[in-house]
Amino acid sequence: MRHPAIAFRHGWRYHGGVKLDPVSLQLFVAAMETGAIARAAQRAHIAPSAASRRLAELEARLHVRLFTRGNRGMAPTPAAHALLHLARGVLNDLDGIAAQMSDYGAGLRGQVRVAANISAITQFLPADLQRFLTRYPGVDVRLQEQISSAVARSVAENAADVGILSAEHHGGELAGQLTLLPYREDELVLVVPAGHALARRRRVRLADALGHDLIGMHPGSAIHQLLQRGAAELGQPLRLRMQVTGYDALCLMVAAGLGVGVMPRGSAALYRRQLAIRVLDLAEPWARRRLLLCVRSLAALSTVAAQLVAHLQASADTGASEA
Repeated sequence: MRHPAIAFRHGWRYHGGVKLDPVSLQLFVAAMETGAIARAAQRAHIAPSAASRRLAELEARLHVRLFTRGNRGMAPTPAAHALLHLARGVLNDLDGIAAQMSDYGAGLRGQVRVAANISAITQFLPADLQRFLTRYPGVDVRLQEQISSAVARSVAENAADVGILSAEHHGGELAGQLTLLPYREDELVLVVPAGHALARRRRVRLADALGHDLIGMHPGSAIHQLLQRGAAELGQPLRLRMQVTGYDALCLMVAAGLGVGVMPRGSAALYRRQLAIRVLDLAEPWARRRLLLCVRSLAALSTVAAQLVAHLQASADTGASEA
């Protein structure tokens, strides 16, 4: 047989399959706190006779006397004092369950899986997520960096709830399975070493950069595909000296004089003061890009995921108005 303390802590006590009633426990606690069944019944909004019957049934279920009754009223037994501590714990646990479930329903708790490309992560998401998590501290946001095509696939396959990707690379055949929403705009720039032949210019064309060694992003990335397409249209080769997976590595290689690179302006701003690099405008129509939010369906989003999508869109509107 289970020990009574263990049984009460889990909110159950079996005697022939009978389950303890939380209402009876609440009534018992009220009787202990007020010192009288009549006052406990008043607190519970039931008749004193009904309260007395419930407490008697509680004693029968537990096979223990909780109160001694006499002409001067009732007096709690040692078992009643032990039960008081256990009952309060059970009732607090039940209140906690109700409160947490209510928070989930209201979008105050839960988990959201986000897949985003590196441009969104390095430029916009740190501030946007910080504001969201300050407002909803009970929400757990799980963020994973992926290239845009992988972001689309993760959302379509339900490996992520929300995705952020480049509008020019939103999954091809998967696009029909996704709902796409506007998020942010960014601008690609050319990053060159401080002493480079192009460093004195403020604005260059891709053709100017193709005559130099390039530090490229990894294959499959949106920027790499844009450069490949642009070079093909110009009929010039990409002189890729190396390819890296992050903008920090790209800037370090450029600062070391190993080549020039293309990256978002907001990401380059993180390194231009610490490294000997120059940031030049890139005079190409594709240098202005759109970043999109993607979900499988707005209607199918959990409450917390819908809250995050709404927050990211509102943050984008605020950023645009401040620009």
